[in-house]
Amino acid sequence: MQRSEEERFYMTCRAAYLSVFRSSLVNMTSKDQLCSVLQQAGRNPSQKALDKYWPPGTKKLNFDDFCEILKKEKTAEPDQLMRIFKKFDTNCDGYISHDELSRILTSSGEKMSPKEVDEVFSLADVNKDGKLDYAEFCRLLESTVEQCQTAALEKLEADAKLKRQNFGNQLDNSPQSLESQPELPASEIQPRTEPETTQRKDSRSSSRPSSARSRRSPLSTAITMGSGSTKSGRLAEPKSLQDWHHTLMRGCFYLEEDGTIVSLQYRLIIPETTSIYLTIRPLNLSPIPDKPSPWMCVDTALYVVTGNETKEDSNLVCFTELRDKERFLWRGELNAGSYLLLPFTTGCRLMKRTRKTTTKTAQLVNRTQSGELELTKEFKAALSDIFEVIDLDGSGLLSLEEYNFFEQRTSGEKCDEDAWAICKENFDTRKNELTRQGFLELNLMEANDREGDPRDLWLTLEAMGYNRSLEMVEGKCSFFVCACLFVIAAVHLDSGIKMLNSAVQRSITSKAEARSLKGHENVLVYTYKGESRISSVIANKSNQKVTVHINNEQSKNCVSSRAMSVFAVEVPARTKMVCQHVMALNEQQEWTYNCVETIIPSL
Repeated sequence: MQRSEEERFYMTCRAAYLSVFRSSLVNMTSKDQLCSVLQQAGRNPSQKALDKYWPPGTKKLNFDDFCEILKKEKTAEPDQLMRIFKKFDTNCDGYISHDELSRILTSSGEKMSPKEVDEVFSLADVNKDGKLDYAEFCRLLESTVEQCQTAALEKLEADAKLKRQNFGNQLDNSPQSLESQPELPASEIQPRTEPETTQRKDSRSSSRPSSARSRRSPLSTAITMGSGSTKSGRLAEPKSLQDWHHTLMRGCFYLEEDGTIVSLQYRLIIPETTSIYLTIRPLNLSPIPDKPSPWMCVDTALYVVTGNETKEDSNLVCFTELRDKERFLWRGELNAGSYLLLPFTTGCRLMKRTRKTTTKTAQLVNRTQSGELELTKEFKAALSDIFEVIDLDGSGLLSLEEYNFFEQRTSGEKCDEDAWAICKENFDTRKNELTRQGFLELNLMEANDREGDPRDLWLTLEAMGYNRSLEMVEGKCSFFVCACLFVIAAVHLDSGIKMLNSAVQRSITSKAEARSLKGHENVLVYTYKGESRISSVIANKSNQKVTVHINNEQSKNCVSSRAMSVFAVEVPARTKMVCQHVMALNEQQEWTYNCVETIIPSL
């Protein structure tokens, strides 16, 4: 698999981390260690920033914590440092004397001691003439940072042991790494041979030396998937949905800063046992005919569970396993009762898109010739798309409940009945609900309340996945949920994540065979082959935690939910964990999943 931009970022993270520690499994135990690792990555954190990342009471931070911090810390820029030096170069001759530097560093900002100033000057006085050539110093600093990063990367590539310890991103928080589940029941399925996988006796699929492979007992799984397999052909849609009593509900996946995916959950009430038909598919928001939204390729699924949405324990009933083009569907009989519908995506294609160059910030409001504020055409278009997403029933109107899901997402607050009554009095409504025009008027009022200051408007847009150029850059996919025969009601926006994780895990273990790693009979790997994805779960039945190294380097035309081809997962004792989901990069071509799982011995 090709190395993605995110994977390159994590390689840089690991290279910096391994410049200070012997392994990415080692925790940072002091603020000074955090500072050292950040400096190895080309950052120059202030004491204030370090205090923020290491608040009082902090005892340790791990590699994943470091990766999140590194995303927030900007690279030290020599140009910025040059500008600072020039402010204190009173003679404009390109030099700063020892006395001038000492006065600056000991009296302003994060004050240094005279001894620390002497140490800096001894390094910076490259000509040994008692003066600091700050342009040369900035070049030296930039060169040193680049050399440190290059050396760290070369060390990582050259050291096979370090490379095997390559950890995936956000093992505990990401949507790809589902949380560990409770203790395994005694009746857990025993190891069997998966008929659709092959356990390789040769070693060509692994990049490790043969001695390491035999000592670490790898398990190899190879599955080849056909091209263009987008039609299930096994489940026909009712000839006319009009013949069924059906409901269409909309929703949206949101990719949070910590990697967590959240979405609405829905309540389905069935008064008596009957047949139902469930589908979920992306919602196309593209304004251009015959040019679908880029998020139409995002995979979706719907999990049906029993249980209360406030509780973690639940029972998986079914999920939309069958596929017909971009739709995933299930048809069957459900008993009378209350069910939760949990939308899901693997995250393989729900990644943040980043740009190397910053584009121009879009304008949200203008002033007319009369001096009145108005929304720009571009802002209106973005708000219209947002309206489509939060109009859950597709009626073209926003109810108080629908509007509050929007408020919960963007501000964390809710609009009460009194405030809603004021909205209906001041903005365009129909049937006591807010129209699209009324929604635009509400945002214009917010702009007027702040005299054209767009900061709060930008907070709303960014929460809904837009960048400062009004482009949809954050992972976000809108979808339709269709349930024939019964009405669905949205119930929660971001709760039930653990319940969904449990349902996904159970769907894999119930469909896949369990295979144990040779020499580790209590470590089982479940590999599930669906119509568009391959998913795996690692179950640790032993009484000690295990670290499993995952190598997908021999896979072809694949993308992993881990965004990396080589990583490792820690599985606590007596727990299960979803390892990864893998999908085709190009569904029109054949793709091969080739994964080697290996136990990493404890350090």
